[in-house]
Amino acid sequence: MSFKPLKIGKYEIEKPIVQGGMGVGISWDQLAGNVSKEGGLGVISAVGTGYYENKKYAKKLVADRPLSEESFYSKEGFEAIIKNARKICGDKPLAANILYAINDYGRVVRDACEAGIDIIITGAGLPTNMPEFTEGYPDVALVPIVSSPKALKIICKRWQKRYNRLPDAVVVEGPKSGGHQGFTYEQCKLEENQLENIVGPVVEEAATWGDIPVIAAGGIWDKNDIEEMFSLGARGVQMGTRFIGTHECDAHDNLKQVLINAKKEDIELMKSPVGYPAQGVRTNLTNIVEKREGPAIKCISNCVAPCNRGEEAKAVGFCIADRLSDAYLGDLENGLFFSGTNGYKLDKLISVKELMDKLTQGE
Repeated sequence: MSFKPLKIGKYEIEKPIVQGGMGVGISWDQLAGNVSKEGGLGVISAVGTGYYENKKYAKKLVADRPLSEESFYSKEGFEAIIKNARKICGDKPLAANILYAINDYGRVVRDACEAGIDIIITGAGLPTNMPEFTEGYPDVALVPIVSSPKALKIICKRWQKRYNRLPDAVVVEGPKSGGHQGFTYEQCKLEENQLENIVGPVVEEAATWGDIPVIAAGGIWDKNDIEEMFSLGARGVQMGTRFIGTHECDAHDNLKQVLINAKKEDIELMKSPVGYPAQGVRTNLTNIVEKREGPAIKCISNCVAPCNRGEEAKAVGFCIADRLSDAYLGDLENGLFFSGTNGYKLDKLISVKELMDKLTQGE
């Protein structure tokens, strides 16, 4: 079975594989640029761009960390990442993932538009006002992430009424994805919320709003998984964790090794200051946080609104901005290492080209 291209707005993705946006610093210019170059859709994470190129673009540092959302979500850092990704992929479609829960969401969306991004993908909340921030950029395609047909319906109703537009595609994400989930702990375990059971209903809802393409995400690993999603009506897939196992992935080698060394039982759901459960690898950090012996919580970067300036971080026991950036920097003691449930299957690093070949042609 050869895969049909995926259409998102005015853009055609030759191979219908979207690389999931992973922050801090896991999918930046090298990974996203190379995925787009190889015919997929490379996705740059907008999280923590103040850390890019050794914090060169952070306006102000405190304790060697970007101070406040202006520095953490650095406009100049984001622009540099997009520019460097473009050097790799040329004019092929390139996307950005911008979490709805972040502080300065609207400003970061505008930053992406101004820097020439083609497609914006948003999860971590219902982005009911997303089109507001892309006014003046009609060619930028908008793709919300949902975990139910109900969520898609709410978004479509709001967008149509307020902005007279609809999503250009939608990602439906099941609870096997890495990082933050769209479900509570209990809901993550329920059979009815597994990806194979929510794709069909979301495809049906998408069809009632015209021809919105559905992209399936969460736990997809190989060509067989991709074909299964297509048989359920999806027209594309989004994969994050598998791309960590590439040479081009922007993450520190230590982060890649954490996943390569992980066993199935090491990957688990954990509490997060964002208010959603998050999936990652059990490491030194998880152990010390459980004993309430984790690193001090200072809320330097003010990264996400639900954290309430560090209040939720204190309740959970760690600052997500600091711990994810530590993982990006390769700190095995204090880093937080996100992974989808299949992360333990990574056993070696390969090139993005080789991975794209495997996904489209089979192992």
